[in-house]
Amino acid sequence: MQQGLPHSKLAPTWQMLMLGDGSPTRHLQLLTGEPTEVDVIDMSAIGMDGDHAPNQLQVVPGPRLRRQVWLRTASGQRLAYATSWWEASHVDEYLQNRSLPIWASLAQLRTELYRDVQGIYYGHSAALEQAFGQPGPLWGRHYLFWHRGQPLTLIYEVFSPYLTKYLGATRLDG
Repeated sequence: MQQGLPHSKLAPTWQMLMLGDGSPTRHLQLLTGEPTEVDVIDMSAIGMDGDHAPNQLQVVPGPRLRRQVWLRTASGQRLAYATSWWEASHVDEYLQNRSLPIWASLAQLRTELYRDVQGIYYGHSAALEQAFGQPGPLWGRHYLFWHRGQPLTLIYEVFSPYLTKYLGATRLDG
């Protein structure tokens, strides 16, 4: 993934979103021209459960808390679904206002991070396609945030096909 994917698999604009090390919340705001807001679906203590998360969850110390959100425009258009897993004893330190996007919370604290993209996904999810109000296929990814050389959180994101309005087709033909 360090070299990117062939453009026949994922267009350059989508690669910037999927494989870049910048904030997707900030990118969504720049793309849509609207503030990116969060609808918190759930925040649950999961202890040491694997929670059907990517294997990289094992490097996040436990016990853990899982946070699930929708990222949407201020006008209500859902742009992404995200789940993050945090060490429960530190989540309040980094997410002081849990209704803010992670990027906004960490930016307020001036937290320096390294985003380490670990995997990308392409496929269908009837539940997410219905929630987005858009047919798939869907693109997603998971990554670790590192802070001071330690894993801070694991984040899994799936982006709405609605973003083709701003980013163009997900693949370049030819």
